[in-house]
Amino acid sequence: MKLSDLIKDINGAKILGDPQIEITNIYLDSRNVTEGALFIATKGASSDGHNFIESAITNGAKAIICEKIPEEREGICYIVTDNSRRATGLIAKEYYGNPSEKMRVVGITGTNGKTTTVTLLYNLFTSLGYKCGLISTIENFIGKRRVEATHTTPDSMQINSLMSQMTYEGCEFCFIEVSSHALDQERVSGITFEGAIFSNLTHDHLDYHKSYAEYIRVKKLFFDNLPQQAFALTNIDDKNGSVMVQNCKANIYTYSCMSPANFNCKIIESSITGMQIKIGNREIWTRFIGLHNAYNLLAVYSAAKLLGAKEEELLIALSALESVSGRLEYLKGGEELTAVVDYAHTPDALKNVLKTLNEVAEGAQIVTVFGCGGNRDKTKRVEMAQVSALLSDKIVVTSDNPRFEEPEDIIEDIKKGFKPGDNLKTLYITDRREAIKAAITTAKPGSIILVAGKGHETYQEVKGVRHHFDDKEEIKTIFNLMK
Repeated sequence: MKLSDLIKDINGAKILGDPQIEITNIYLDSRNVTEGALFIATKGASSDGHNFIESAITNGAKAIICEKIPEEREGICYIVTDNSRRATGLIAKEYYGNPSEKMRVVGITGTNGKTTTVTLLYNLFTSLGYKCGLISTIENFIGKRRVEATHTTPDSMQINSLMSQMTYEGCEFCFIEVSSHALDQERVSGITFEGAIFSNLTHDHLDYHKSYAEYIRVKKLFFDNLPQQAFALTNIDDKNGSVMVQNCKANIYTYSCMSPANFNCKIIESSITGMQIKIGNREIWTRFIGLHNAYNLLAVYSAAKLLGAKEEELLIALSALESVSGRLEYLKGGEELTAVVDYAHTPDALKNVLKTLNEVAEGAQIVTVFGCGGNRDKTKRVEMAQVSALLSDKIVVTSDNPRFEEPEDIIEDIKKGFKPGDNLKTLYITDRREAIKAAITTAKPGSIILVAGKGHETYQEVKGVRHHFDDKEEIKTIFNLMK
């Protein structure tokens, strides 16, 4: 493909060299560059691709996208732009033939509920007979073919590659999580969205964004950049729900469980196995529990209606949906114990899950196992402790993904959130396997044991190495030993 065709949408770029050369491939990593390729130099959190331009040329690159002019080399075409990341998205869509314009693409952003909502949309439309694509934290799907996920939102090249495969295999819809990191790093630039959903905004990722105001600003970019013909669906019950759609050119719709909105939902009845909800004027039984899941289901219903799904088929399909892996997923230990695995790793998510479990506990003891990830926002550690102390009868503080921090140091930070009296009901066990075992084996009959923080993850990250660890596997092993 000609370089000139790839860069035609990059406004204001300075071109040094011949843009009519043929490009064989595109790379963001200089180590992968092959003869005749285009190398895009982007600035990352820990490295700067501009430092590897010479390496890319040595490996055969014939064209370079960059933000600052390096020392020119004969036979190399340089395209200098003010934003290499945005340029990557625009180039990727051209290289892969604008795949997002050949499907109906819906994205969701927010702190909590992204994975559940986007996965349920994929499952819903698949059950309605459509071939769909999914790009999520847990996994990606092209039709029913699973593709492993490595990031909440992959880079621009990966997204367009996945979408290209989706269109090739006949997918009509694509549902995608859109994280704040992805928005800040321009990973969805060049993607044409038919719809965008906002779930909620709470304390998270301040290690990256540095301030809550910046976190809001970045999330809002998703809605600011929607085309006029798209829809913007926002949770009006969240204090930032209306903020997200200020200055939005798209058609704005609201959903709510508490206030008048375009789409409404109310919980009628709940148990540990599900809840009866009223959506609009219709009641259905679902296999989900908790107010936060009522919001997730309402977002799914609302988006599906906006995409043209028929009411009767939609409600039947909605009632048949099952929980997403690692999201309020419960396992029974005989007749006496219930363990719940959930990805809750923010104060708000943990509060939502614990409030839900307390509502259906019917007087049962609530035991909470949790930790906090290393090398991430440290300010939420105190809040996680405070939430667990308020809503749990017993607490076991343990290790999550310590990464390059010492687990004991993370636990010391968490301890600062407990009052002196909270220590009477709190254990500190660094080894996560032993912590889960202690929580289950010391729980009273009838207890509900929440193991929070990792959900679907099947690893524990320590000093840069991922060791196999699956909360669900550990729970099942302990339950079997107790028989």
